Amino acid sequence: MIQQISGGSAEGASGNSKINDLIHLFLDKTPHPFASLDLAQRAAEKGRTPYVVVCLQESERMNILLNTIRGSLHDLDAGLKGTLNVTEAMESLQHSLTLNLVPTNWFKVAYHSNKSLLLWLEDLIRRCDQFYAWGDEFITPTVVWISGLFNPMSYLTAIMQVTARKDMLPLDDMCLRTEVLNVFDPEEKTDIPTKGGYIYGLTLEGAGWELGRNDEQGYLCEMVLKELSPVLPIVHVTAVRQKERVKTGHYLCPVYFVTQRGQGINNIPNYVTSFYITMESEDTDEKYWILSGVALFFAPE
Repeated sequence: MIQQISGGSAEGASGNSKINDLIHLFLDKTPHPFASLDLAQRAAEKGRTPYVVVCLQESERMNILLNTIRGSLHDLDAGLKGTLNVTEAMESLQHSLTLNLVPTNWFKVAYHSNKSLLLWLEDLIRRCDQFYAWGDEFITPTVVWISGLFNPMSYLTAIMQVTARKDMLPLDDMCLRTEVLNVFDPEEKTDIPTKGGYIYGLTLEGAGWELGRNDEQGYLCEMVLKELSPVLPIVHVTAVRQKERVKTGHYLCPVYFVTQRGQGINNIPNYVTSFYITMESEDTDEKYWILSGVALFFAPE
């Protein structure tokens, strides 16, 4: 856990001392950019499969963000030392750091998130850890933390592309089918799926989730008191032809980045896709969950 901005030894220090401490904290904690040339070389050796391309694209976007963070922090440090003229951007960055807010220039190249700055930084480190592991030998994680991607739809599209190529099917006739498993911990899921992929990191709003018995799939249920954003178990996502997707007894659940369901950041829509998830029975009326505003989120905070 990253230390809190206020309190401790920073109390009683001058304003410049406090901001210097914050600059060095973030420079120390922010991961270094990925080695793009090494990634490209390993990708060429592995073969640019859809999953490899997703990892490359995500790593490139992360590098832009990491370079923006580290560059702006170095500029602010130089400005405070007098080796650079202090600009409006530097003053804005200093203000955001002291208020525990994600700076505007970072936010412009970042992903959807409502987290405060320190929690956002922890989230950033975790995202980088997944990319480091993924890009080491370009072996797709057994269970992908899909909430840790800039563009989660790219991974879901890759599942359809791989399936279409393997089964010699037209890509424009493919769609996603989801099966919610009865496992929450990614480390418990060690088997590699023969089709599709496992994902986790989704949360519900407006409903709860009842686990299934044995190998039976769970289903939507009434919200549990005080559980406003229950975590959905691991989801097995596969690709099937349009005519093979089961809709009866399922709710077409919209999936968003964050809980604001309108326009997202940087003019990127907050809405991502929709999953058909199971209801208690085939007789359950889907309209009940529609009126309840039930939705899934990648990053509710």
